[in-house]
Amino acid sequence: MDRLAVVTGASSGIGYATTLRLLKLGYRVIGISRNIEDDYFNSSNFQALKADLKDKKDIDILSKELKGKNISILINSAGFGRFEPHEELSHKTIIDMVFLNLTAPMLLTNILLRELKKNDGYLININSIEALRASKFAGVYSATKAGLKAFTDAIFEESRKSNLSVTNINPDMTESNFYDTLRFETSKKEDEKLLATDIADAIEHILSMRKGAVVSEYTIRSLKFGICKKVAPK
Repeated sequence: MDRLAVVTGASSGIGYATTLRLLKLGYRVIGISRNIEDDYFNSSNFQALKADLKDKKDIDILSKELKGKNISILINSAGFGRFEPHEELSHKTIIDMVFLNLTAPMLLTNILLRELKKNDGYLININSIEALRASKFAGVYSATKAGLKAFTDAIFEESRKSNLSVTNINPDMTESNFYDTLRFETSKKEDEKLLATDIADAIEHILSMRKGAVVSEYTIRSLKFGICKKVAPK
């Protein structure tokens, strides 16, 4: 298989698990992250591109790096969240969250969409369960995810005359370093959380389907609900 995929947030969490799975399936992968090297994955099919996707200048550089690469798959996985009363968020946090979670996927899609269509490719946006509901202390994060869902749905509709498959994936709380700087984390119980490999399973399923069918919306929940508040250091 000589198909090239681009995965953002490839150095950790869902992006890392997705990159591993794609390499295992025989895809070539360009992994984008602020801190990533070619040797993150023991594969000659992997190429690292360092970029801060909160910075438009870095995305402009990426545009030149990705041009003419004959890319078939774009998986937007990079993102972050801060969950505080809205008045306690700094302006920088709000701007960064909107740019990374929503603006960057829009810009990367803009850069690669013609190529994805030409190659009968796939656009997969890793969203969040927060795209489907409103939660307290998640105003900005939920807004970015609802916006990404709306964007993905619109691209699906406008691309239906092509052979591009467009999917919005909405995972529930998934065990990853997403929670490293937060006051809470996923449950320790296996049936109260998702694993990053569960999302990779969904992506493998999407890629294995016949081209006449597409799962446009893929919501994944843990069997039971669980959340753990972190104990503050004494």
